[in-house]
Amino acid sequence: MTAADPQPGTRRSARTEILENRPVQLDGFVEEWPEVGMIAMESPYDPEPSIRVEDGRIVEMDGRERADFDFIDQFIADYAIDVGSAEEAMALDAAEIAHRIVDPGVARADVLALTRGLTPAKLLRVVESMNVVEIMMAMQKMRARRTPANQAHSTSARDNPVQVVADAAEAALRGFAELETTLGVVRYAPLVAIALQIGAQTGRGGVITQCALEEATELALGMRGITAYAETISVYGTEAVFTDGDDTPWSKSFLASAYASRGIKMRFTSGTGAEVQMGDADGKSMLYLEIRCVQVAKGAGVQGLQNGSISCIAVPGAVPSGIRAVAAENLVASMLDLECASGNDQSFSHSPMRRTARTMPQLLPGTDFVVSGYSGVPNYDNMFAGSNWDPEDYDDWNTIQRDLKVDGGLRHVAEKDILATRERAIRALQAVFAHLDLPEITDEEVEAGTYAHGSEELPRRDVREDLKAAQAVMDRGITGLDLVAALEKGGFRDIAENLLSVLRQRVSGDLLQTSAILDHQLQVLSAVNDANDYAGPGTGYRPSGERWEEMKKLRHVISAENPEKEVE
Repeated sequence: MTAADPQPGTRRSARTEILENRPVQLDGFVEEWPEVGMIAMESPYDPEPSIRVEDGRIVEMDGRERADFDFIDQFIADYAIDVGSAEEAMALDAAEIAHRIVDPGVARADVLALTRGLTPAKLLRVVESMNVVEIMMAMQKMRARRTPANQAHSTSARDNPVQVVADAAEAALRGFAELETTLGVVRYAPLVAIALQIGAQTGRGGVITQCALEEATELALGMRGITAYAETISVYGTEAVFTDGDDTPWSKSFLASAYASRGIKMRFTSGTGAEVQMGDADGKSMLYLEIRCVQVAKGAGVQGLQNGSISCIAVPGAVPSGIRAVAAENLVASMLDLECASGNDQSFSHSPMRRTARTMPQLLPGTDFVVSGYSGVPNYDNMFAGSNWDPEDYDDWNTIQRDLKVDGGLRHVAEKDILATRERAIRALQAVFAHLDLPEITDEEVEAGTYAHGSEELPRRDVREDLKAAQAVMDRGITGLDLVAALEKGGFRDIAENLLSVLRQRVSGDLLQTSAILDHQLQVLSAVNDANDYAGPGTGYRPSGERWEEMKKLRHVISAENPEKEVE
């Protein structure tokens, strides 16, 4: 019996019975336990902000002398904080800094000049002084790229490349700027990564892809040009959790430089709740530890960070103010001039209302990637353990965009166009597999993949032969250029040209710019040439022109001229 249960023999109201059966009652909620780090923010055990600089070197930070620094403190002090501005910035009251961040009359560049000199504890105090609406107001100004975007998951419970290529093509057609996959069986990676790349370039040239795996394979696929970016390189906020993965900030920085040396876009991943979930939060709040992760990313020189609790979202989601802390961690990434891929990518609630509410602090102000990623496959096929958003939600998402005139990166597409794109993507992969002497994709698979919702509706492939072929891709040294040649010879010249344009970015290095994506013209949009210029009402990014007309379209809209008809 719990405190909520009625006493024996007492009558329960009909309303209570209804409330007890609401979906939200299936969610887990816990009391705060600050001593072990089970608290989102505002913990009595978080350090007080402080800094002391001697001879251009930080010798004390947040109440800890340099001799007592752990390696995260040392890395942040040496590489993430601007020593020249630190003492002046730290002398300001946290609320004053928060006012400048929220105030549209204070330029983003002037805010960055302050925030780059702040310690983790000071950054924490700044965002703790904001309510969630102020956090959103700040994000609208502080995100790096002017134009928001979105990212999708394209995975398969059976690691079926036919499903992946079709769903990737549809996701790209619907507007996603990045596509991400992962595997149930890691050895399938080369075939699935090839499928993801070809599907992306079929749906819309310039959509960039990644395959989230263990780091050696992920790097190898990137080096070969089979993928174009990486983000699942995790960093943590306590030394014990960091070393649990045999890593340090320096080893992660070395890996980041390996990607950058080949022109491959790369960001780190972190999130509130990771450390307490892994059993070593050092008695600090989730948000304080996440801010340390953000500063590790800044010090390492990567262009951005995927945060927003990510796979740990159930942890902050269970404690008071947890979703506010998630919005705050996204803001801190943007306050340090990093690209922010802001999560919303993990199932965390049975309540549709909570699911939607969790996304509003990112969707309404806009982030570099509002969802990272939105599931382009049914929940049972999502190998990232399920997203907060699924393909069944496409029309709801488009309607919310239209209702509020906020750009979440997606658009309605007519079914005939979706079917044509899915079929063409599978045909392109069929031609590539044939050219490279990989296992056959049958016409039966083409037909099924064109119309399927998930892997259960596709014919089973010969897993043994696929795995042998996947290993052969690696053994034969197949690269992105081989895919271009195969597409060209298979009669898919436009897709080949799209892929070649993405590969050219490896030479120019423009995708290494903060918040870089490729637009419909295969031109880079980034914080360099599409800098956020929000300065209050009437400024900054607002859906307009062709994009706003596109956002007005939904599956069922009645014609103004003829109420008996729907607009196509």
